Amino acid sequence: MKRRTFLAASAATALLPTLGRAETVDYVPGLVDRELDAGKTILLDFYASWCGTCQAQHRVIDALKAENPAYDENITFIVVDWDTYARSDLTASLRIPRRSTLVAVGPDRREIGRIVAGTSRDDIKALLDAALEVATR
Repeated sequence: MKRRTFLAASAATALLPTLGRAETVDYVPGLVDRELDAGKTILLDFYASWCGTCQAQHRVIDALKAENPAYDENITFIVVDWDTYARSDLTASLRIPRRSTLVAVGPDRREIGRIVAGTSRDDIKALLDAALEVATR
């Protein structure tokens, strides 16, 4: 395979996990505080584009959101690029141990729940349901 073809294919493959994820917001410093100050419930998704577990979590989340539009309507999904923010204040304050960590936080800034490296549909659905319950109180 020619180098140029390989590089183009690699770049396209790296983008696949983010395609179809228009309902998510990319993290930037200050975003979490703004969303919580606005009274929103958030789901933080600490991911890396090269992480297979992260990709599996995204597939489950996308399927669940397709089945239940209330998730997108009531929860702000924020993706936090692990390669950029692994050593950030946000990651430290939440004690995030690794990529492929999902954390739901309510507008009162209390953690609703978290999943570390889990891909179980039932577990992720339970986390989204708990976040939805807080968001719709």
